[in-house]
Amino acid sequence: MNGANELKTLRVDQVGSLVGPASLLDAIRRHRRGELGDEELRSARDAAVRHVLRRQEEIGFPVLSDGELRRANFQDSFGAAVSGYDIPRGTEDFSRQKLNPQPFARAEQDFAGPGPAIVTRRPVVQRLQLVRNVPLEEYRFASSATHLPVKVTLVGPDRVAQRFDLEKSRAVYRDMDEFVADVVAIQRRMIGELVDAGCRYVQIDAPGYTAYVDPVSLQRMRGRGEDPAANLRRSIAADNALIAGFEGVTFGIHICRGNPRTVDPKTGAILPQWHRVGHYDAIADQLFSQLQHDRLLLEYDSERAGSFEPLRFVRKDAVAVLGLVSTKSAELESADSLKRRIEAASRYLPVEQLAISPQCGFGSNDPDNPRLAEDEQWRKLCRVLETAATTWK
Repeated sequence: MNGANELKTLRVDQVGSLVGPASLLDAIRRHRRGELGDEELRSARDAAVRHVLRRQEEIGFPVLSDGELRRANFQDSFGAAVSGYDIPRGTEDFSRQKLNPQPFARAEQDFAGPGPAIVTRRPVVQRLQLVRNVPLEEYRFASSATHLPVKVTLVGPDRVAQRFDLEKSRAVYRDMDEFVADVVAIQRRMIGELVDAGCRYVQIDAPGYTAYVDPVSLQRMRGRGEDPAANLRRSIAADNALIAGFEGVTFGIHICRGNPRTVDPKTGAILPQWHRVGHYDAIADQLFSQLQHDRLLLEYDSERAGSFEPLRFVRKDAVAVLGLVSTKSAELESADSLKRRIEAASRYLPVEQLAISPQCGFGSNDPDNPRLAEDEQWRKLCRVLETAATTWK
């Protein structure tokens, strides 16, 4: 199972965050209240990671994730790894901003307000430097706790660039090209260290690409004096430069529309929201054909994604991983309905180039954020495995 080609052609995938055990959420609450020390919280995270690794092994997942259970936010993979950003005090309260509570609606935070790097748009006070390889720390622990391959996730240069305040950073970086070049150099070092440690599957999280089809996001780019077409070209080139030359390593890229959820006040059910709208069609020719990643992890859990027709632009040596299973609703998709959707996708891309996954991660570590129950999560992952087993016999 460690062969590079086997990882590239896996018929299933797990995109990122996992719902951890209740003991972890309780430990985080107690730590916030000052009732639990840093070392005790670290031990709780260790136990939670071992738990989700063991559960993935038990249900038969072929490549494992630590569920990002050590992160406050998935973007910590870069934001917490570097120095140089101007970070105001009080950022620990950012995650508790009140979002739009309405289900089936756009939910957005104030990205111009104070908050952590990448999570909000921050300027820099000096050139970025790598001070801590966060994904490497996570990989070393997780890989020591299992005999199966472990994948890691890193937020990609497109999102890092979108959440960089260039105008307030001109004394450090003369333009966005110079900034992105530093981001790519730092992340290539991070990936190199992961590869040296034995990691053979790296997933790049690229939630910003759907901004290039979202009218609100496009308007904001233009309002900052940016050219969205130039931004897109720069980001594709940066993502390709990031992964170039790492032989024997599988690279996936997750193209996301945002993963917020809310609670139905009448029933208590988890219901979906989103950050972006717009179909892949407008960027698929450029994005799907030019990105050099082995696996394109795409969200196809709702009508907002549009049809499967853009899959015709996927490179012949790449796999499109269809995110058909929602992590924003407890309703369990039927195996038959999932198989029908894979069959529909195969009209545009051979079934040998398709795979299946949840549409995004299952939840953050913030105890205040709505999430599926842990058993609901495992049922959905089992359904992914069941569907794959009957589709690709």
